[in-house]
Amino acid sequence: MQKSPLTLVKERFKTKQGLLDAVKALATEDLWIDRVNDDKGMPRISNAKLLHLHEVLTQVKKDHGSRAKLIDAILTTEKRSKDAEYRTGLAKKSTPALLQILQASKKRS
Repeated sequence: MQKSPLTLVKERFKTKQGLLDAVKALATEDLWIDRVNDDKGMPRISNAKLLHLHEVLTQVKKDHGSRAKLIDAILTTEKRSKDAEYRTGLAKKSTPALLQILQASKKRS
């Protein structure tokens, strides 16, 4: 049986604030486009979404190093490295969406 997000947060980070600190440490300009609502902020995001975001940012940092290299990997996998408009479109997407696009394109190839 899967553990609840609260249980996972307590096991890995002790508190939600620990998880927030870990996500904020990973959410640099290299990996993250800041689209968080300024009125509500990150503390109002659910534990499940924060855990997913932490996993995605950790994987991207480990495998690719930055969003730009992740976009390059997508373009290379899809054999569209010279397509500037496609690159611009990908640059507007969130990091989790980019990782999902990369995984889908690897599966197709």
